[in-house]
Amino acid sequence: MAVTGLLFIGFLLVHMYGNLMILLGPEAFDEYAEHIRTVGEPMIPEKGVLWVLRIGLLASLVLHVWSAVTLWGRAGKARTTRYVMKRPGYGNFYAKAMRWGGLAILLFVIFHLLHLTTHTITFGEPEPTPAGRVLESFSQWWGVLIYVVAMVAVGMHLLHGIWGACMTLGLNTSLKRAEQIRFVSILVSTIIVVGFLIPPFAILLGLVK
Repeated sequence: MAVTGLLFIGFLLVHMYGNLMILLGPEAFDEYAEHIRTVGEPMIPEKGVLWVLRIGLLASLVLHVWSAVTLWGRAGKARTTRYVMKRPGYGNFYAKAMRWGGLAILLFVIFHLLHLTTHTITFGEPEPTPAGRVLESFSQWWGVLIYVVAMVAVGMHLLHGIWGACMTLGLNTSLKRAEQIRFVSILVSTIIVVGFLIPPFAILLGLVK
């Protein structure tokens, strides 16, 4: 689970970079999207590399969700006794945030794919270009709101997930290292959330047209 989580962090950073290309204008964004579709040509068919990446990400997602469900089940079975007095704790809060936040992220990913990849869901008239679809989506406040809610869930998931992954991989070896891991968790989570939210607000405010 830790390994697949770190793979998704790498994907999010690359995806964030791609999204930020819209700030350079629709033409630059469409050129970037075209490059992704045609990378490797003519040795590799169009969208070949893209589909390999999609399949790899899907496999990682299945493993990540399966691991999460398995751990959730084990945690439930391990809880054989109930305390007389329940004390709210950060561990319990973050555990619930990871579970339900993860479910919210999964639902958003499905929506995101149906919206911007398969174009099954549209916010208006179907747009023929990637930049057109992005501009159409974030020119409406409720489209941005959906994205904000999703990114808040992603940020909380990352904040605890990076920490947990480092613990699983045995990187937390001292108090100083724990503080470093905490700093990195906050830094990476903040960069990703802010980086993903810049394009929607730039479009909503009319800074990108």
